[in-house]
Amino acid sequence: MRITVTDQNGTEHKIDALEGWSVMEIIRDHDLNIKAECGGCLSCATCHVYVDKDWLGKLHPPRDDETDMLEAEAFAIEENSRLSCQILFTEELNGLKLTLAPGTEKDA
Repeated sequence: MRITVTDQNGTEHKIDALEGWSVMEIIRDHDLNIKAECGGCLSCATCHVYVDKDWLGKLHPPRDDETDMLEAEAFAIEENSRLSCQILFTEELNGLKLTLAPGTEKDA
C-alpha cells in the first residue's frame, strides 16, 4: 500500500504505507521534511497537511479538538487541511494523496 506526498517544494514522493499507522508516522518514518513535534499527541500543528480533494470524503471527519488545534496553531489553513497524526491509514486509503503544508518543515 502506498501514499503520495507532495513536499513543501512541490516534489512528489510515493511512499509505502502500513495499515494501522497514522499518516504522520508514515511520513516521518520515510524521512520527509515534516516536524511532527508532538509525535501525534494533538498538541501542535506541525504535521498539517492538505488532503487531495478527491480523498476528503474517504476520511473520517475531523474532531473538534483537531479543528481547534488547526485554527490555533497552523499556517495557511484551507478547507482540505488536516493534521496527519489524526488520519489512521487503512486499506481504503491506499493511494491517498496529500501535500505537506507550509510551516511544517523540520527547520522552520
